[in-house]
Order: sequence, then C-alpha cells, then structure tokens
Amino acid sequence: MGRGPRSCEGSPTVCLFVLFNVCLSYPQGVVLKQPQEPKELWGYVQVRSKAHMFWWLYYANNPTKDFTELPLIMWLQGGPGASGCGFGNFEEIGPLDKEMKPRNTTWLQAASILFVDNPVGTGFSYVDDCSLFAKNLTTVVSDMMVFLRDFFTHRTEFQTIPFYIFSESYGGKMAAGIALALHEAVQKGSIKCNFVGTALGDSWISPLDSVLSWGPYLYSTSLLDDHGLAEVTAVAKEIMDAINKNQYGLATELWSKAEGVIEENTDNVNFYNIMTKEVPEMKANEQENLHLSKSYLIRLYQRHVKNMHKNSLNELMNGPIRKKLKIIPDCVKWGGQSTKVFENMAEDFMRPVIDIVDQLLAANVNVTVYNGQLDLIVDTMGQEAWIRKLKWPSLDQFSQQRWKALYVSPESTETAAFHKAYENFAFFWILKAGHMVPSDQGEMALKMVRMVTQQKH
Repeated sequence: MGRGPRSCEGSPTVCLFVLFNVCLSYPQGVVLKQPQEPKELWGYVQVRSKAHMFWWLYYANNPTKDFTELPLIMWLQGGPGASGCGFGNFEEIGPLDKEMKPRNTTWLQAASILFVDNPVGTGFSYVDDCSLFAKNLTTVVSDMMVFLRDFFTHRTEFQTIPFYIFSESYGGKMAAGIALALHEAVQKGSIKCNFVGTALGDSWISPLDSVLSWGPYLYSTSLLDDHGLAEVTAVAKEIMDAINKNQYGLATELWSKAEGVIEENTDNVNFYNIMTKEVPEMKANEQENLHLSKSYLIRLYQRHVKNMHKNSLNELMNGPIRKKLKIIPDCVKWGGQSTKVFENMAEDFMRPVIDIVDQLLAANVNVTVYNGQLDLIVDTMGQEAWIRKLKWPSLDQFSQQRWKALYVSPESTETAAFHKAYENFAFFWILKAGHMVPSDQGEMALKMVRMVTQQKH
C-alpha cells in the first residue's frame, strides 16, 4: 500500500483551503511601493494536481536602465531540494542578504531575477500527496514547462525580453533539461518568450567525471597522500562500475561512501570550498527528524541540502519572509519537504546529461559553463573532463582557443577569472571561488552575468 498524503507536511485539505482563499486576495503576489526597493512579485503555480510551485520575481534595479532594457534570469538552486527563493536569494544574488542588508553585488543591477523553488517540495513549494514528488529529470522538466507557460502568459512584459537560465550544482543538471524543453516549446509556439541561453555553474552534468577527478584534484592540492589517493581511486572505480552497469541507485550509495573516504583522509575537507573547514555534526534529534529510509541518504542530505537550510536562514524564511509574503499556506514550512525531494531523486542522481548539452549546442542555444577554482564536489577538472566528451562539431576549435584573463575592474591588477568562448559555448574559470561562486566572488560573478548576457560595462 502506497504512502498516503498525510505523511507529507501538514494537512492537504487545510493547505488547499488556505491557498485558495489567500490567493483570491493576492492573485499575483504583492507589489512593494518603497522607491528604494526593487519591484517584486511572487505566487504559486499548480504544475500538477496537488503539486504547487512557488516563485519570486524581482524586477531589475538599475539606476540608468529600465527593466525592459535588461534581461530576465531564472535562477535554479541545487540539492535537489535546496531553495533558490531562500539560499540563492539571500545568500548569493538577491537584493538583500540574510541580515536583510543591501547586497552590493546583487544581480539585479544587470537583470530581473526569477527565483523558483523546484522541484516541487523544495523551499515554499509543496505537494499534498507524497506520491507526487519528482523522481527523475523528466518530471522536473515537465513541471517547469507548466510553470514557465503560466509565467510568460501572465507576465507579458517579459515575453520579448532576453531570457536566460542560470544555475548551480544539481540545478545545472535540471537547467540543461529545462533549457532544451523550453527551446523546443518556443520553436513550437507553445511558450512565448525570448529564450537565449543557459549558464551551468559548478553543475552536476556528469557525476562520474566529477567523482573520478576527486582523487587527482585533492592530491594535487596536498589534501591527499599516496595512501589516501589509492583509497579514493578505489571507491571511484566502484562507482564507475555501477554506472557502467546502469545501477544508478547503487552509484548514489557508493557516492556517499566515497565522500566518507575523502573525509577520513583529509581531516574533513569542505566539499564546497577546500580552503575552508566545516565539520558537519548531526544531532540525534535532527537525525530522527530526517525520515530518510536509507542511512547513506541521511549523510548525503546532511552534507548537500541541510547545509543550505541553516538555522539563521531557516528562521528568516519561516519568520519575517513568511509574514511578508502572506500567501504561504499555514501547513507549509519552508524546506519542510526537502528531505523527501532529495530521497525521491536518489535513483536519478548519478545519471549524466552530457547528451542534453550536446543537443543544446546543436540547437544553437548559448551554453555557458562556469566553475569555482576551490570547489571539490564539482571540481573544475571534472567539468573539463565531460566537456572533452561532447560530440559538438566545434569542440576542437573551442579547445584550441587561448583563455583570456579577466579582472573585476580596469583598475584591478589581480586576476579574477579566465574565460574562453567559441560560437555558442563559453567557459569561465572563477578563481578563489568554491561551489557557490556568487557568494565567494560576487564582483566577478556579476561581471560574468554581464558578459554572458552581452551587456557593455
């Protein structure tokens, strides 16, 4: 017998009643009047029966340009189960940080930003029935197509504005699939928007290439000795064998094992930035509350989703932000279903999507890859490895290009990044950044956005 709806957060009946009544009063969210703050909207879209996706839109806030003169960027967080409306917004690129202070490097200077909590169950998004969580990329993509069709139908002012999908981590894997489906929908005329391209940041495009590069990367940065390198290489080969046999669930389990081997050999290196140290500690009551059916999933969730739901952000989202938004159903807690999101995607987690990137390039969609130098979980070596596997006819010409050094400003003498581009493919090597590039190198990330969206500085 399947799991019933009441195993999900709260009561579905109450959720639907509250949402229906509140949304009558706030059909498209609330427009803020303060002149110092960017115009913003938010709301829910029902992407399937009993599956609700939350979105939050900020109009570009540039002193010299109207939002109609700047692009629209949709930001997708990773996890899966991490909230773009929460983490991406308040920790990375939104107008305010989690202390509610203005962010000097907000991307609103260069674009309007659309944050979406996806897959359903992430952040303020929710499902009324636990059978409705996405289990694979196909469902994630189909849900997002419903959302985007609804968004561009109701927000006609954005239909002709250049639209980009920027992403981070597992969000990049989702962005690739969404970008291809959106391109096809635009071609068919089923979604009216000016889709230009996608940017894949520290993205989980080819899990195996990332895993196989962990040992060499850590060894080259003096974080593994010969003995440790041998141990990490051995478990990486186990993962490769599982993937080669299409045993993706087993590969996810072995991936957790590999991270454990790395932690033991590196004195708990931070997977998101090798220059910082953060020892994760799971309290007994937290472990009881996770409700994950397999112990390795508990460890993975703790490392890769719980990390983006820390207490300070959790308190902000479930406190002041919830009060401001006014449309969050009483039974929905920010991040309350994220464990289920992660657990349901476990079987799909280690599947590569290199072929989708190839299809995007063949369709002449602009593809940008950007990566932080200090990231381990999706290190740059692994990104370069899957790029070499592309079947894109112009790959050789791209590879032959010499990269160019980038600086955050003409006055700066410190190299901030390297950049290479050919036709509709580009790569940014972001120096001194970990997995969350905009958090670590905000100025360079903003410069990159302007370059990707072809804006003059």
